[in-house]
Amino acid sequence: RDREIRKIAGIVPDDRAAVDEAFAGIEPLPVACCNWPAEFPYAPEVSFRMFHTGDWLMLRFDVAERYTAALVTEDNGEVWTDSCAEFFIAPDTGMYYNFETTCIGRMLLGARKSRTEAEHASPEVLAGVKRYTTLPCGEPFAEREGDNRWSLTLAIPPQALFRHALTDWSGLKARMNLYKCGDNLSHPHFLSWRPIRTEKPDFHRPEFFGEVTFEKRKSCLLYTSDAADD
Repeated sequence: RDREIRKIAGIVPDDRAAVDEAFAGIEPLPVACCNWPAEFPYAPEVSFRMFHTGDWLMLRFDVAERYTAALVTEDNGEVWTDSCAEFFIAPDTGMYYNFETTCIGRMLLGARKSRTEAEHASPEVLAGVKRYTTLPCGEPFAEREGDNRWSLTLAIPPQALFRHALTDWSGLKARMNLYKCGDNLSHPHFLSWRPIRTEKPDFHRPEFFGEVTFEKRKSCLLYTSDAADD
């Protein structure tokens, strides 16, 4: 069924208290479909929350996993080999975008017609996507085993869908899926929000995306800080 992404106006991404308060009112949804259990049975605990302000799509992943690594140091690198949370969105039937972000905030972003037909985002587009992680941002590390818990928040402007002329998230109808992976970890895993019915792990399958609508109406300001009159 079509899921509505709530609109909460008046929040800017750098106001972390306001963002956290907004996320506190959003129901977390599990990224828990273990689509290939025979070969890849390991399944960390992953959920996401999402709202938008019109100017920003706010997305938070919360992860609890046993094995975590962050070796990729560049944007548009092989981020899927690390502990990686992913958001794929198709604003129409012709193209989709893949936002793939590691636990330390390294991101790959592409506009794609398929897994092989892709145009990667420019450094300027990538710089426009704000990333906040509870791990030291940008600091690589080899695999750690333990009770590893981390959160990743993305603030995505509509202009990040760089092959579309989108200026506001409000009212957009789209299709999406969200994922958690770690191809080169000692325990590789491939989880999704919506189930994927393929023989082998493949996230680049828009036919399995779920439908969403970004709420259009104007909402009240959810949170007002003491500095609101500045």
